[in-house]
Amino acid sequence: MRMRNKPWASPFLESMPSTVIQNPKQYASLWKQKLGCTILHVEIGSGKGDYWNTMAHMYPDHGWVAIEKDRNVAATSVKKHINTLLPTMVLINQDAKDISEWFTEGEIDVLHLNFSDPWPKRGHSKRRLSHSDFLKVYLRLLSFTGQVVMKTDNAGLFEFSCEEFSRNGFILAQMSVDFRRTDHPEDAITEYEQRFLDLNQPIYRAIWRKYL
Repeated sequence: MRMRNKPWASPFLESMPSTVIQNPKQYASLWKQKLGCTILHVEIGSGKGDYWNTMAHMYPDHGWVAIEKDRNVAATSVKKHINTLLPTMVLINQDAKDISEWFTEGEIDVLHLNFSDPWPKRGHSKRRLSHSDFLKVYLRLLSFTGQVVMKTDNAGLFEFSCEEFSRNGFILAQMSVDFRRTDHPEDAITEYEQRFLDLNQPIYRAIWRKYL
């Protein structure tokens, strides 16, 4: 469901230049230098930012780039966490289809896909963030030991993604069809994920690595 338009969103995002990156192209190859880290995480579709914020505090030596194309959601995310933002956290309020222009080859260490839109209609499969068109881009942007971590509540999307990753230069490192059945303190729960946990629905999760 699309969030209601917030007139204050654009001016608010523009007033946060240290956190909201207006021109991400300028930092291509420089993200680790900018964020003062040696390990760079990128989350596509960061929503209201709970995962982004919590993981950044759990791993303060890592850099965390959130990508959220919806202006209203992005503004809500930054405002929600404004008192806990770290220098290692930035947000890009643009469409991830342009991600190849923002990062250089081998620059990203971990790419997070949390509860991405499943685009269930067959004709919309190319819009899925785990479609081969995206995976070819990820493969180039990931470091030598880079990985993609995906969580979803959608069994159909998970099955589709497993097939796509296996055909596009990735090897499955971990997989669970009920990830929260056991405790995983190393991984934060997103606000969207909590809804399904409250309904006792399974969470699908997998980690794919580049072929070495």
